[in-house]
Amino acid sequence: MKRLFGAPFANWFRSLLRNPKYRWVVILGSLFYLFSPLDISPDVFPILGWIDDGLLVTLVVTELTQMAMDNRRDRINKSTQQADSTDDKNVIDVEFVSVS
Repeated sequence: MKRLFGAPFANWFRSLLRNPKYRWVVILGSLFYLFSPLDISPDVFPILGWIDDGLLVTLVVTELTQMAMDNRRDRINKSTQQADSTDDKNVIDVEFVSVS
């Protein structure tokens, strides 16, 4: 059941969040949904009303964290590659010739 309903929605939501064109629209729409009185399952029902909000918050926070970690990893890899290329420029190749 989880694969039938949960995975397609989560994959669709992730793809929207990863697309820079729609990222802020999805984040602002998610925040609006969380704070608006209109819900799929209203918060009047104690536990059922919080489940959809909890799932949405979990998806948004997980994806934003993953994107931040990917961005950080890319910056570290980029700086490491730049440092490696800079080290090659500072190396002077000298041949020793003995005169006897």
